[in-house]
Amino acid sequence: MKFFKKDPLQIICFQSYGNDSHFYIRGRGLEDEQIDLEKSGFFSLLKNTWKRFETDEIANSGLTVKLPDNTFYYTETDSKGYFKLKIDLENLKQLTNEEGWLLYEVAYKDKHLGRVINNDNRFPGEMLIPSQKTRFGVISDIDDTILNTGVTSFLKLKLVFNTFFKNVRKRSPLEGASKFYHLLHRGISGDEANPVFYVSHSPWNLYRYLELFLKANDFPKGPILLRDFPKPFSKKDPSEKPQKQKEIIDLLNTYPNMEFILIGDSGEHDPDIYIEIAEAFPDRILAIYLRSVNHKKKMLRVRGLFESYKTTPVLLVESSELAIEHARINGFIQ
Repeated sequence: MKFFKKDPLQIICFQSYGNDSHFYIRGRGLEDEQIDLEKSGFFSLLKNTWKRFETDEIANSGLTVKLPDNTFYYTETDSKGYFKLKIDLENLKQLTNEEGWLLYEVAYKDKHLGRVINNDNRFPGEMLIPSQKTRFGVISDIDDTILNTGVTSFLKLKLVFNTFFKNVRKRSPLEGASKFYHLLHRGISGDEANPVFYVSHSPWNLYRYLELFLKANDFPKGPILLRDFPKPFSKKDPSEKPQKQKEIIDLLNTYPNMEFILIGDSGEHDPDIYIEIAEAFPDRILAIYLRSVNHKKKMLRVRGLFESYKTTPVLLVESSELAIEHARINGFIQ
């Protein structure tokens, strides 16, 4: 009998995005602690939450990346197990499927790890290259935009409860959100395949949780862009932009000829971030949709921000049907 048996290894590849000449992927190497997102019950959910945040990273380990044309590239994990790979290549669109996804595999290069590895050391990943039919892109927040989190509740207690102690399949999307996003994805012609990018302030530890939520509630498939979990008591440079803002700017720079629709909520920082982005890229933002939140003070502040704002059309929406009507009038959807 072996005591203190070590967990097998895994590689979580985060859905990413690129273009015909830019290959960009990222993910994380971790011990596989067999988190079952389908489990219910307080103690099971508490155990899963602990496993998501008390991760055992595979740090400073070499990785091999295999593309569909059997070409190989190399990268390595950092001190927290994260990895990124950015390479300028050619004709990547030839490697995508009909939906624009480029499928690749990542494997541990270091054989000396001496650990049992799941999937025969082959871990799948996907990178989106938008279709030629694309007319615009959609960049959407998640929390309180499509998923009711309670971020505006007292001390954010509802946010903590919903995220940590509620089964992902029991989390309800905001009414009509999935329908609205599919209409935007299909566009005015019905087959535009406009890409949808989900950008959240949530940490990468919640990636699989959010991925399952989007899939279970029939949202269009798209890259999910999160952030590193902040260090306790770490001081942030006041001049540093929020990670969400950096991700959106990266998307705008990756697709310089693409216009975008921004979707968020009025509860936290989305209005300020979206205004700054629209001012920096005035010809690139078609519209801003901000879902209203049940918080009088925050809504008064947001209405004040947009009272005389003219750079980009902005709609504070009480329901998805109002957003659908606005998008239809402006020629974004059928």
